[in-house]
Amino acid sequence: MTGEHEFEIVVYGASGFTGRLVAEYLQRAYGSNVAWAMAGRDRAKLEAVRSEIGAGAPIIVAAASDPASLEALARRTKVVLTTVGPYQLHGEPLLAACVDAGADYVDLCGEPNWMAAMIAKYEARAKASGARITFSCGFDSIPFDLGVFYLQQQASERFGAPLMVVHGRVRKMKGGFSGGTMASMLATMKAVQADPSLAKVLTDPFALAGAKGAPQPRGDAARHDEGVGWAAPFVMAPINTKNVHRSNALMNYAYGRDFIYDEMMLTGEGANGEKRARAAVNQSKMQTALLGFAPTRALLRAFVLPKPGQGPSKQERENGSYDVLFAGATADGRTLRAGVKGDKDPGYGSTSKMIAEAALCLARDVDHQATAGGIWTPAAAMGGPLIERLRAHAGLTFQLEN
Repeated sequence: MTGEHEFEIVVYGASGFTGRLVAEYLQRAYGSNVAWAMAGRDRAKLEAVRSEIGAGAPIIVAAASDPASLEALARRTKVVLTTVGPYQLHGEPLLAACVDAGADYVDLCGEPNWMAAMIAKYEARAKASGARITFSCGFDSIPFDLGVFYLQQQASERFGAPLMVVHGRVRKMKGGFSGGTMASMLATMKAVQADPSLAKVLTDPFALAGAKGAPQPRGDAARHDEGVGWAAPFVMAPINTKNVHRSNALMNYAYGRDFIYDEMMLTGEGANGEKRARAAVNQSKMQTALLGFAPTRALLRAFVLPKPGQGPSKQERENGSYDVLFAGATADGRTLRAGVKGDKDPGYGSTSKMIAEAALCLARDVDHQATAGGIWTPAAAMGGPLIERLRAHAGLTFQLEN
């Protein structure tokens, strides 16, 4: 027992590919030192996964179609960790159950249209119940949200002032996005097609922040940064930038009310770097157009995206990695740089560790006086304690650079 709760963490969706990786990580890294359970709608599949990973975790059967089962689940645990997406299709019943039960919640959501709707609908109720709802606890958006948080902390210590501008630049990414990320993108494109007004949410960098700020770089054209190199659009920037600006708002504008942040993918220096950047811009425009075409989405679902329970091999996950540069400047021109690196592929190997550590951080490291009920981002909810957990257990590094 963990105080008034039976469990510290319940992993919902533990028989899916990413959920299984989370369960495997908790068993390998913590075993009986964490009170956790596996949950989902199919007991037989959950039992098979439990046996295969050698876990002794209890099993809870619950389904989105049975709200009472979700509410019962939420009342048994400190934190619900869910990997079941796309969240705009499957996520609201579980989120609502956690809000009503006062249970903390972490997910892998990168769907700003759904997140904006859930903030509007549930934030007041979460504040009242004490539930701490934290979206985007995987590769989108922990390395980026916490990368900016870390750099701003260092700037405050060294300069006594925040960085007015920060550029996030992906220097390396080996291993692709998860099938869940792609499925969420497809669901979002379909939702926009059905309701064109949602396009404003997707293109507004402050859609989750609650208030407008300074004009932001668009990030959809080739760009050259002095001392860094040529850069092209980064597919996850639309969600990561929104989370960073929400973090700033939730922390009472610790980065400043006119804070500027953008994200791009580096392509190199010189003529070749410029050529690659411009080619990537054209490719990004073509992909966006194709994703807006219903037959293309159907083909991707049928032939490209991983099926349920499928994903990259263990060797592919182990051999993956990523490296992100954050470079910023104060209002008076003083500069600072930091790198955030991960030791596994971003979409699965690293993501499964990050969300598990985020759940443990809420359960063990951040009390309700520091972070009260509400709808949060990783940086605003957990900040420094989560960085320390990720460094110690999840293979991430946060380090200043010259």
